[in-house]
Amino acid sequence: MKQQVEKMVKISNLMLWLWVTVILMKMQCSNGAAVAGRQVAALFVFGDSLVDVGNNNFLSSLAKANYYPYGIDFTTGPSGRFTNGETFVDMLDEANANMRRTSMSEAHFGVNFWLAGRMLGIPYLPAFADPATVGTRVLNGVNYASAAGGILDETGRHYGQRFSLSQQVVNFQSITLNQLRTLMNGTNLSQYLAKSIAILVFGSNDYLNNYLMPSLYASSSIYSPPAYANLLLNRYTQQILALYSMGFKKFLLTGVGPLGCIPYQRASGQAQPGRCVDHVNQILGTFNEGLRSLVTQLNANHPSAMFLYGNAYTTFGDIINSPATYGFSVADKACCGIGGTYLGQITCLPMQMPCLNRSQYVFWDAFHPGEVANANLAWRAFSGSPTDCYPINVQQMALL
Repeated sequence: MKQQVEKMVKISNLMLWLWVTVILMKMQCSNGAAVAGRQVAALFVFGDSLVDVGNNNFLSSLAKANYYPYGIDFTTGPSGRFTNGETFVDMLDEANANMRRTSMSEAHFGVNFWLAGRMLGIPYLPAFADPATVGTRVLNGVNYASAAGGILDETGRHYGQRFSLSQQVVNFQSITLNQLRTLMNGTNLSQYLAKSIAILVFGSNDYLNNYLMPSLYASSSIYSPPAYANLLLNRYTQQILALYSMGFKKFLLTGVGPLGCIPYQRASGQAQPGRCVDHVNQILGTFNEGLRSLVTQLNANHPSAMFLYGNAYTTFGDIINSPATYGFSVADKACCGIGGTYLGQITCLPMQMPCLNRSQYVFWDAFHPGEVANANLAWRAFSGSPTDCYPINVQQMALL
């Protein structure tokens, strides 16, 4: 009986993905987008668990996702990604569709993979901390993202080792950049970096694992929400400009999503059943608005470069507010987790059985979106309107 149910769910998921694919194909055809093909030299990703591809596997950290059922829908299984399948950056960069298995259990990911996963024509990026990330393997780019890492160095310290934003920038400058210098001359390196894209995904941990944890961090007693946002933005700006000074000319800076709506916050009991924790979402406003304004300022001050603001708050807000529109049936509960109505008090544990209809859940665990939600974010960053990605989208930037 259980096998029959699982088979029916897989077929249902396949039909859902085919439906989503038809919609996306219509979108793609309507704006003339040419999805396939190499459009940038390389991608370099700096961020937190939303885009970590396994760096924390090599650190002494409590924040790890290198165990089943994480990666249950990923081509190689658990990899250190904090979701069931691909992160939104995987979908934004991945070029090699043949790396995907074609079994029935994964077939429903394959069609959308062609659409969202071949956007920039770059293979899966290696994790910086992986000892194998050396030599020519860095030429397509490197992922430096680290779960629990934040803009502030102290953010996430209770998890143990992690790469903060400043450390990730140092990792690029002191290790990868030197490797690149040995692989190409100065002129070629400058052109290569100018044609690459730096993606930065930070801020969530500075709230979840700092400002909103008064028992462990003093930040909320020292700073008002606007003052804290300004502190984050000032530190962020320093590191962005450091990367710019090293040769990057194209940047995607992703804002913070509606953290008050994640299962972990809903499970805290701070809001009425069925509602997000509004005060958490409200304190994010200054940061997101400031980041968007920073993008405007950076573009004005550095006309030879292009900086984009990825509006994750609006993207996920749309999904959470109208889940059925995007093919979801569950927008408040974790697919894998423990505790209460939202399964958000304890995140997904080793060998825990997740929900069967994973593609219909917005959230994979207490904190992170599932693969289908990631696909929505990737697509809207790549081809969306200025509401999704400001002032232009990633596809338009890649063609510059």
